[in-house]
Amino acid sequence: MSFPKNFLWGGAIAAHQAEGAYLEDGKGIATCDVMHGGKGRIAEILDIKAIKANIENPLGYFPEHDAVDFYHHYKEDIALFAEMGFKTFRLSIAWARIFPNGDDAAPNEAGLAFYDSVFDECLKYGIEPLVTLSHWEMAINLTKKYNGWVSREVIPLFERYVRTVFARYKGKVKYWLTFNEINMTLHMPFMGSGMFVDDPAQKEAMCYQALHNQLVASALAVKACHELLPDAKIGCMVASLTAYPYDCRPEDTWEKMEMERKNYYLTDVQARGVYPSWVKNYLARKNITLNYGDFDEKTLRENTVDFVSFSYYSTSAVSTDPAIAGDKGTGNLFGGMKNPHLKSSEWGWQIDPLGLRIALNFLYDRYQKPLFIVENGLGAKDVVEANGEINDDYRIDYLREHIKAMKAAVEEDGVDLLGYTTWGCIDIISASTGEMSKRYGFIYIDRDDEGKGTLNRSRKKSFFWYKDVIATNGEKLS
Repeated sequence: MSFPKNFLWGGAIAAHQAEGAYLEDGKGIATCDVMHGGKGRIAEILDIKAIKANIENPLGYFPEHDAVDFYHHYKEDIALFAEMGFKTFRLSIAWARIFPNGDDAAPNEAGLAFYDSVFDECLKYGIEPLVTLSHWEMAINLTKKYNGWVSREVIPLFERYVRTVFARYKGKVKYWLTFNEINMTLHMPFMGSGMFVDDPAQKEAMCYQALHNQLVASALAVKACHELLPDAKIGCMVASLTAYPYDCRPEDTWEKMEMERKNYYLTDVQARGVYPSWVKNYLARKNITLNYGDFDEKTLRENTVDFVSFSYYSTSAVSTDPAIAGDKGTGNLFGGMKNPHLKSSEWGWQIDPLGLRIALNFLYDRYQKPLFIVENGLGAKDVVEANGEINDDYRIDYLREHIKAMKAAVEEDGVDLLGYTTWGCIDIISASTGEMSKRYGFIYIDRDDEGKGTLNRSRKKSFFWYKDVIATNGEKLS
């Protein structure tokens, strides 16, 4: 076996990291619009006081307000994707462009029309849009009014938004995702669920309730997709986590299992339709009682996803030995510790191509559903040479080795893989740090961390390399 002829090669972005125009054409203020003010680092995301202050009186520079202005450059950008030979382009719809306050009486026509134009541009080149319905973005009004996804009041509002875009883009979009990296709420509640945790003692209970509400909303999105778009496919999306026991201590293996199990329980519900028994027991031990609706269990059971998608960047190690468990590594957002056998990126993300093959086999064995890698890439500082060239061989090396691992999983292990979209195919604002200098793309954008630059687009060395990869369906990797 090799990659199937209809394998979906492409790239990925998110609305709030690329579009800009954050209040243009009727778009409402969203949760992502009040982060990264001032110094623009990840500490700001976790600082509840700073975010609340930004809502009332935003100060400083917010990189995502302007981002890379995909809103006005989408035709140019999609033409570049077509030049590379993209089969698919993953993007997200900004919910606050469609319903500016989240609970508006009617959708915003200008927002709907914008995505009409984007999808039409993709289809003009034979590029299939792969659309994420919720990518860490919701109207800030829903945070103020309901504290985000903690409240069940948000579920019907999301369902109305979903049914609105399904009806509008029927025939244009065949591949959908519900929530981006749904498991991130456990680590970053405001980013993942638009909620404030004022009392740390309540954080865990609030996170599990918000996630339950998202699971029900995800199932309702699957139901709506199958009803309104019978020819479309809809999947879930998780931030994958491959972890290794630091040594052969049984306790470390148990800790690894616990870490992975907690990371994937949401995907278990979305792909299988029921909560794992350990989650129910865990919540009972913690005295956490979820607020269930009358039809939640039935809704979850009857509306499972068609495929499982995931992001993959790095791995971590797990140790229960306090003497060696201190080095977490700056890139390990999920916990765990630095693996001494792996190299790290400039931002501390450990580079582990074999870990991708392990993740593919783990997920396929677990769910027996088609998989889709929708994020994989290397954030790095790129240098523009005097002649205008950008020789990002480090990015080519990273992607080549990960595609080799992906290829082995398909050819040797028999994993059913639908496609591969790199993150991000064009330089965008980093979600974790608010920086422009942490670049992932094949296409360089002239903009710096302070928002200065021409916004001119230029092709990196990796642009031409990936073009050959796609043209040969993954056979030419050198």
